[in-house]
Amino acid sequence: MSILEPLQLVLDEACALLLFDLIAKDLYQHGYSVQTNALPAELAALLAAEVRLLPADHFKKAGIGRDQQHILKPLLRGDHISWITGNTQVNQAWLEWAGSLQQALNQRLLLGLFSFESHFAHYAIGDVYTKHQDAFKGETNRVLSLVTYLNPNWNDADGSQLVLYPQDMNKDGLQVSPCLATLVVFLSEDVPHEVLAALGDRFSIAGWFSVNSTPVI
Repeated sequence: MSILEPLQLVLDEACALLLFDLIAKDLYQHGYSVQTNALPAELAALLAAEVRLLPADHFKKAGIGRDQQHILKPLLRGDHISWITGNTQVNQAWLEWAGSLQQALNQRLLLGLFSFESHFAHYAIGDVYTKHQDAFKGETNRVLSLVTYLNPNWNDADGSQLVLYPQDMNKDGLQVSPCLATLVVFLSEDVPHEVLAALGDRFSIAGWFSVNSTPVI
């Protein structure tokens, strides 16, 4: 083992703690947080490579609604998704990183986050996701939504920006370009959002932290 490796681990942990502090502060003050170059560079690169190597049949057309209310509405939501199950080392590394974020936010904000689910998302040319919320008050256990992007060399001309509509922004919202390693975290019930039309293949991870809705007996 190189003598530099333990030092690098310490530095990586310090950077992660600083990032988690920033996210927690933003969530407390505004209900959302946008952080560029947030995901560790190596992990972002590995995830970007893995999603592009997935066979086409691993992706399914995404719909709107959950469980019995789930329906396909391609004009409203055009992406294809593949759920992340931890079946590869890269998957596991992502879930461990998300778990560290979950633990940090629970410690800082006392949110009681209990579980996490996420999927890869692929937007092809022309695909959109119209304005919506990830949760409605009293109808779900999703508390925080998370998006991170897997697109090297992306620029604004490529489209497919995420637009957030938090309460403290004007009606035009806040546009986020889907550049590699950018991370967005926001309150699922409180921040409507949409994805603008893609002008090229665009990849991301979408995830949700939930609380435990099982009644205590």
